[in-house]
Order: sequence, then C-alpha cells, then structure tokens
Amino acid sequence: MRITSKGQVTIPQAIRERAGLHPNCEVQFRLVDGQVVLEKAEGQAEQRGEEALKRLRAHRPRPGLSTEAILALCRGEP
Repeated sequence: MRITSKGQVTIPQAIRERAGLHPNCEVQFRLVDGQVVLEKAEGQAEQRGEEALKRLRAHRPRPGLSTEAILALCRGEP
C-alpha cells in the first residue's frame, strides 16, 4: 500500500468494517512507540453539531430564508 502525494491512503474494507469506520467518520492518528495508530475519534460529531448550532444562533432568522441558505449557515459558509 502506498501513500499518495497528498498523504492519502486507502483503508481496506475489511479493516474499516471491523473498526466501525464509515464514510465521514472522524478519525485521529497517534504515535505509540514509533508506530502510527489510527483510531475512531470520540466526541467529534457532537462538537461539529454544537458548532453548527452556534453559527445558526448567531444569525437572526430572516423571513424567507430558504432551506439551502439554512444548510449553508450550518456548514459555516458566508
């Protein structure tokens, strides 16, 4: 297996399934005794959800705000 020029690597499907790693799952890397350890990050989804709520609450509701505009605010887009 090779690392791409962008630092990417494909995790084999069997390993992803056994580790419970799904698309858009947050992971973290650690160095342990000179070895790289990849593990599922805990609590990251809650932090993202809280940040999205803060962004929404920072903007006063405007009449006629479309669903797409609300989603853009959730993503932190201007």
